[in-house]
Amino acid sequence: MKVKTILVSQPEPKMENSPYSRLIEKEKVKVDFRPFIHVEGVDAKSVRQQKIDLTNYSAIILTSRNAVDHFFRISEEMRFKVPDSMKYFCQSEAVAYYLQKYVVYRKRKIYVGKRNFQDLQPLFKKYKDESYLLPSSDVLKQDTPETLDQLGIKWKRGIFYKTVISDLSDLRNVYYDVLVFFSPSGIESLLKNFPDFEQKETRIAVFGNSTVDAATEAGLRIDIKAPTPETPSMTMALQKYINSVNKK
Repeated sequence: MKVKTILVSQPEPKMENSPYSRLIEKEKVKVDFRPFIHVEGVDAKSVRQQKIDLTNYSAIILTSRNAVDHFFRISEEMRFKVPDSMKYFCQSEAVAYYLQKYVVYRKRKIYVGKRNFQDLQPLFKKYKDESYLLPSSDVLKQDTPETLDQLGIKWKRGIFYKTVISDLSDLRNVYYDVLVFFSPSGIESLLKNFPDFEQKETRIAVFGNSTVDAATEAGLRIDIKAPTPETPSMTMALQKYINSVNKK
């Protein structure tokens, strides 16, 4: 079965020359984007109920752009003026760069990991006397709190936003050759929106081990996986698969 249509369960990339644009042009396939999940902020009252007083923290751990947005949103709702002395520990350069939306980068104490949360460990050890706040979603990777607990630092998690399943009812009678997933929440959304979903000839593409596990547990057949040494990105995995089936 040739691949002509692909649905990616994420928002459309904002950059013009994205890898998906090149895939569309090169392979002559139709690629649509639709977030299967979205984020909704919780209000300041909910944060207070978690016994969080922003004045008690000297450092913020930021694992995503959503964490950045919702930390500053809650700060504003609570009328908390974030002090210039606040330290920011960012999981990646992308998160640190996004922080510039709210602070003057060169005037702040910003510490950056390479990519994974574990990459921040040497920095936490160096600044072990700080009081850390981790603004997060209601869904959090288990290794994050485990890593912080093992380091023995003073930290607290605050749920500042929630991951919510999007309404996909308008897609009920729309069919794609490939569905692309990047998180277990995306798989959950598919099954919640379409409890009678039958895979049949639909190919499932998944990114990351946790997404593989979720798809497998849901009884889905996985046809495309990333990252692998040969295909470190999803677009590379899609292109390899399309090349193999469309040329037959």
